[in-house]
Amino acid sequence: MSEHDDKRPEENGDTRADQRDGNGESGNRLRRELPQEVSAPAPAAQDAPEPKPERAPERDSEPEPEPEPEPQTAPGPGPGPESEPRLTGRQRLVKGLWPPRVSRAQLIVALLLFGLGFGLAVQVASHSDSDSALRGARQEDLVRILDELDDRTQRLEDEKQGLEKQRDELENSSDQAEEARKQTIEKERQLGILAGTVAAQGPGITMTIEDTKGTVEADMLLDAIQELRAAGAEAIQVNGVRVVAGTYLTDSGKGVSVDGNKINAPYRFKVIGKPQDLEPALNIPGGVVQTLEKEQATVTIERSTKIVVDALRAVKRPDYARSSSQ
Repeated sequence: MSEHDDKRPEENGDTRADQRDGNGESGNRLRRELPQEVSAPAPAAQDAPEPKPERAPERDSEPEPEPEPEPQTAPGPGPGPESEPRLTGRQRLVKGLWPPRVSRAQLIVALLLFGLGFGLAVQVASHSDSDSALRGARQEDLVRILDELDDRTQRLEDEKQGLEKQRDELENSSDQAEEARKQTIEKERQLGILAGTVAAQGPGITMTIEDTKGTVEADMLLDAIQELRAAGAEAIQVNGVRVVAGTYLTDSGKGVSVDGNKINAPYRFKVIGKPQDLEPALNIPGGVVQTLEKEQATVTIERSTKIVVDALRAVKRPDYARSSSQ
């Protein structure tokens, strides 16, 4: 080994010492220039255990801005646990109808339709009530009703023929004045029977109504009179009171008042007309007899070839009506 080789380690050692001295001076200078808050790190010892990382102290810092929410996208049609089930047609219909969204115009239209339907229902119910008696009638009763209608038609036809005969007699008679006088007297007699100023007799029926419970009212007797008139009754008398076109009936205590004359049970009707028409008219299903029997009254009808109606009404001169014939 040469001398140069011996000097190199020494020079290298001096160089390293100078470098350490320089580093030390520079380190001291950096520590002096650092602020006082920052302390110089202690030299780590080789044998010292590694320090555990301490939790950094929380600093009062400005709150970090919240991230903007990402726009939600509609779930795809593909199946998934969070995807909504598809609605059926019925479910969509129910969802569209409920809750109801009604406007004022729709409400008015609904009320009008309701009123129209209610009116139609009432009309149908009224027709059903009026026809219920005939629907429940027996075949014999229906045949009897048809016979009664035929008799009424025949009676009107006979009246028409009688009037036509009178017209022909007036036109063909040589003494028209005398013929006219005879017809006038006959017409006066007929009108007197209808007005109750003349007594009458002829075939008919006698109807007696026994009312032991006091349940018969004036409107029931009025229904009986109207039914008899519709069946062709020409003269009617009730307990000694003549029934005419202007007759009225009212309830009066336990009895009934006819044209202001109070009558009590039993109520006896004398009716002149065709018995074959009068009796069936009272016995039709749902008619006068059945209505009175529902009120626990007893009805008896007897036919006769001679009924005398002798109760008379005083002749009353009309206050305003006058004859228009010359």
